[in-house]
Amino acid sequence: MRRWLDEEIVGHGRLPLLFFLIGFIVGFLFIRLSVRLIRAQVRWWPGNVTPGGQHVHHAVFGVIAMMISGVALITVYVDGTQTSGAWLAAIFGAGAALVLDEFALLFYLEDVYWKEEGRSSVDAVFIAIAVTGLLLLGLRPLELLNVTDFRDDPRPWARIGIAAGSVFNLGLAGVVIAKGKIWTGLVGMFFVPLLVLGAIRLSRPGAPWARWRYTNRPRRMERALNRERRLRRPLIRAKIYVQDLIAGKPSIVHAREAAESELVRSVHAAPPAHPHGESTDSMRIRS
Repeated sequence: MRRWLDEEIVGHGRLPLLFFLIGFIVGFLFIRLSVRLIRAQVRWWPGNVTPGGQHVHHAVFGVIAMMISGVALITVYVDGTQTSGAWLAAIFGAGAALVLDEFALLFYLEDVYWKEEGRSSVDAVFIAIAVTGLLLLGLRPLELLNVTDFRDDPRPWARIGIAAGSVFNLGLAGVVIAKGKIWTGLVGMFFVPLLVLGAIRLSRPGAPWARWRYTNRPRRMERALNRERRLRRPLIRAKIYVQDLIAGKPSIVHAREAAESELVRSVHAAPPAHPHGESTDSMRIRS
């Protein structure tokens, strides 16, 4: 482990990234523990910060921590050490965790922390951890090869190859995301074969790709609907159980019922694309 840290992390300048990830995970676990203790009204745990009766969300403290550590990182960028950068990155990661833990509040502009919409905060945190972990392993998005000598090759054909590979990967990622496969597109940016697989396979039925390509092909749309129900059911159950485990009160029964409810709400065929780019409002007015 020590050798791996020295060679792969410190040797490649990734120590600040590792500390960012550690700070992010610790900050997220701490704030989730804190809000659960506050919700349980544990007497020995400090409650919400409410100066003058105004509840201060922990995203505010996260923004402050990110601003302070971010400015400090910029200040020591030239003459600072990797160690000082690592500690500042840990503070930045903890602040980012506080902000993303209230991603649903920022997105919906409503306090939905303990509601169904609040699950999007956990999703945002999982995505941030996944991307940071991939970067920590040395993977880089949008590159055909991750070989240093190839990337630093001064010959024009090498640079053209890198640019072409990046454009190709980005195009595949666009197709995959248009098919509604956000996680596949995200991870596939670091692992091209996954992008190719996602681009070849069926689109999710409610995605833009299905609206453009499947609405006049009922058999393919039916296959997409059946596949979505079959494959998404266990994944949704597992996701909801983990989210409840983090947010409080995990239950197999609740995960099963919530998954079925989410399937009913989210698994549907995409509406047909409007001809000649007409908007829904203009078609409604014309009719």
